[in-house]
Parts: sequence; structure tokens; C-alpha cells
Amino acid sequence: MIVFDLICRAGGHEFEGWFGSSDDFEHQQAAGLVDCPVCGSSSVYKAVMAPNVGIKSNQRTSSRPASSKQAEHLHPAEGGQAMTKAVPIPPEYQELVDKLAKAQAKILEQSQWVGGDFPEQARAIHYGEKKAAPIHGTATVDEVAELEDEGIDVMPLPLPVTPPKAQN
Repeated sequence: MIVFDLICRAGGHEFEGWFGSSDDFEHQQAAGLVDCPVCGSSSVYKAVMAPNVGIKSNQRTSSRPASSKQAEHLHPAEGGQAMTKAVPIPPEYQELVDKLAKAQAKILEQSQWVGGDFPEQARAIHYGEKKAAPIHGTATVDEVAELEDEGIDVMPLPLPVTPPKAQN
């Protein structure tokens, strides 16, 4: 996953968006799926960003270990890179993100990871071919649109999820 700082052209609102890749952002933006959370405008563009590049591992001293917060945001299994504009996050926002992450983790404990089979599994549950159960996985924008056209309720997760097999 990659996080972009985004700016709303209509109101100048700044916010973050998580995407699978830069191409994923471009496709979602072209389809009008990227909206400003403040005013709802779909006229959104990426802010200029600099990569968060740490010092080389052979130059790290024992007095300056890698931050566990930095490590949490890297998803090497998915080819992601941590990005930042080096703007400090206000403590109240960090507290909200932490609470959201805990709530999502609790919800996912009760849900089964189905990976890329999500659209097929969701259909099987919807049409009664499989016992109803909470599931989560991945789906393309087109697959989500098809599910919604069929009347199947789906919801994106607010924070990225590392597939179970990619976790340590």
C-alpha cells in the first residue's frame, strides 16, 4: 500500500488516501471514486511528497533504533513504501487513528480472510450457496461495482490490511 497526501481543488482541504499503487490512484481518480472527505468534491489531486528515506542499516547506531511506528506503516509484502511530508500529526488525530486501528482489528478477528476470492465468496453468501459469515479480502474497483449492481453490500476497510500469509 502507498499513502498519498491529497488536496481538494474546490476547498483546498488536505487529506490522506491509501492506494495499492500510483496507477490504482489514477484509475480511481479517473472513475470519480476519490472524493474530498470534507466537502465531497471529486476534484482531487496529489500533493507534492518526498519519500521517507531512513539512514542505511549499516549506519544506524544502537542509540537510534528504527521506530516501531515507522515499521508498522511499511508493507513490503505488498511493495509499499512509507511516505510523509514530515508534518507532525496532532495528538488527538493520532489517538483517533489508533482507536480506529484497534476497532478494525477487533472486527477482523471475527472475520475470515478470503483474499482475491472476495467477490466470489460474497456472491456465494448473498445467493445462499454458502453459510452467511463475515469475510474480508481484496477486490478491484470494477468487481466492487459489479457486486453493488447485484445488490450485494460491501464496504472498504478504513485502514490497509496485510494478508495473513504476509504477516510475520
